[in-house]
Amino acid sequence: MSKFVSLGLSLILLASLSLAAPKEQTFVGYISDAMCGLKHGMAGMSDKECTLACVKMGSKFVLADRVNKKVYQLSDQEKPREFAGEKVKVKGTLYGDTIEVSSIEAAR
Repeated sequence: MSKFVSLGLSLILLASLSLAAPKEQTFVGYISDAMCGLKHGMAGMSDKECTLACVKMGSKFVLADRVNKKVYQLSDQEKPREFAGEKVKVKGTLYGDTIEVSSIEAAR
């Protein structure tokens, strides 16, 4: 009897662990930088110019979700460069406030 109980508990534990595993999601927002986040502050510059200038000064690329007022860190710091200041769809897995990026594409 204890073997069946042990097996049952093991299956329940295994099922709960698989449900808790992070899953890939799609996030929509703008490629920004950690210094400016949701709003760009350099007067006379476009969002793209501001983002690239801040990254050149040491800031990191982020995804700024203006609708939900949330800024996500991005694991990939190369691919976002081509989308600086633009609205994008980022596919990836969320770990805390960091997206482990699998792809980035322009959003409409």
